[in-house]
Amino acid sequence: MSDPRDFTAAELAERYRDGSLSPVEATRAALERIERLNPVLNAFCLVDAESALAAAAESEARWRRGEPLGPLDGVPVSVKDVILARGWPTLRGSKTVDPKGPWNDDAPAVARLREAGAVLLGKTATPEFGWKGVTDSPLTGITRNPWNPAKTPGGSSGGAAAAVASGMGALALGTDGGGSIRIPSAFTGVFGIKPTHGRVPFWPPSPTGTVAHMGPIARSVADAARMLSVLALPDARDWAAAPRERRDWLATLEDGVRGLRVAYSADLGYARVDPEIARIARAAVRTFERLGAIVEERDPGFDDPHELFTRHWFPGAAWTVRSVPAAKRRLMDKGLLAVAKLGGRYTAVDFVDAAVRRAALGARMGEFHERHDLLVTPTMPIAAFDAGREVPPKRQSKRWTDWTPFTFPFNLTRQPAASIPCGRTAAGLPVALQIVGARHADALVLRAARAFEREHPIALPDVARLGK
Repeated sequence: MSDPRDFTAAELAERYRDGSLSPVEATRAALERIERLNPVLNAFCLVDAESALAAAAESEARWRRGEPLGPLDGVPVSVKDVILARGWPTLRGSKTVDPKGPWNDDAPAVARLREAGAVLLGKTATPEFGWKGVTDSPLTGITRNPWNPAKTPGGSSGGAAAAVASGMGALALGTDGGGSIRIPSAFTGVFGIKPTHGRVPFWPPSPTGTVAHMGPIARSVADAARMLSVLALPDARDWAAAPRERRDWLATLEDGVRGLRVAYSADLGYARVDPEIARIARAAVRTFERLGAIVEERDPGFDDPHELFTRHWFPGAAWTVRSVPAAKRRLMDKGLLAVAKLGGRYTAVDFVDAAVRRAALGARMGEFHERHDLLVTPTMPIAAFDAGREVPPKRQSKRWTDWTPFTFPFNLTRQPAASIPCGRTAAGLPVALQIVGARHADALVLRAARAFEREHPIALPDVARLGK
């Protein structure tokens, strides 16, 4: 593999160090692929080639002096368009946001990326205000899957995952309020992790409160760990952030899973899973046994928390819609308006009741992880379906939350959860495992994902056929 667009961040840094490739060359290559593929995939909603090349030139000078700012210096990265980035409009997939701004602030994660010398390419597409598990919006249209452009990449970080999977940047910054990193990572065959809540400082705060997380999407587990080492640095603007900690998330990455207690749940006790997905996921879990983990089939023992999640998510949508002037609401996604209407019906007592039940769910998972180091499930119960739809056909789903049963429970519990590819369907679409750890056990989740990746390296789609 000699195309810099397909290199991991670690491989780029190695070549910058030995002088066989420069950040400017890598950035030009990424921009060329964006120019060719973005008309097909619609992953980016903003590309700033001029500022990216200027940042790459500064990085190149640092590498030549032997003074890089860190392992992400000169690495092309994209930013999901619900995250503030100074000088760029953050339109959130909505026609209701004024692009004139002003846009004077970086979100904490974006500020850390700049400080680390990362080359910011532009903004990736999101559904309006990140409200659903697929990526299309009134503003930017439909984002597509690089494995099959007729299919959705998932969402709401679908533009981010499609960009990474197709070589339009080595890394992407995404958000996850109910699966929005893990859903598209699963559908596009890349690695993504939702860290423990508060691990990556989040500002401005999400209207969905403490179910919202921010994290990396990458082509390798090691790349995600490198990125997390940058993203997890402190920022005073996040009042709910974890304690200040400088940590190298690569330090224990190669320690393997021997002796770890792994619970495998094929359906969490209630989910309906496509038989082909179930078969592929079950076979993949045996990898952990071969590597020395103690694996047993065990459900965590909670009832379907779908209604509990909607009591947190839908009122956030109601708040978002309420903040939009009434005259502009006709421009909004009708699905978002419908969800907001439902969310507006919940009372304050309903919300407090949901908070109390959420705490009980978190306590149950805390007790579960006293007996099991990790919980493994399929990430998604289905493969990617047709783009432009909120719900798959023939599944009797009303809303995106109906077909994402494995992801949103762990937003409620604030636990770290990652998605790693584990195979492909007969139609050639990616399938993934979800690895869940106890709160603050991010390093253990990454370590288990890396052990699995060593046995099953992440494969990228053949994008040569696209954009012709």
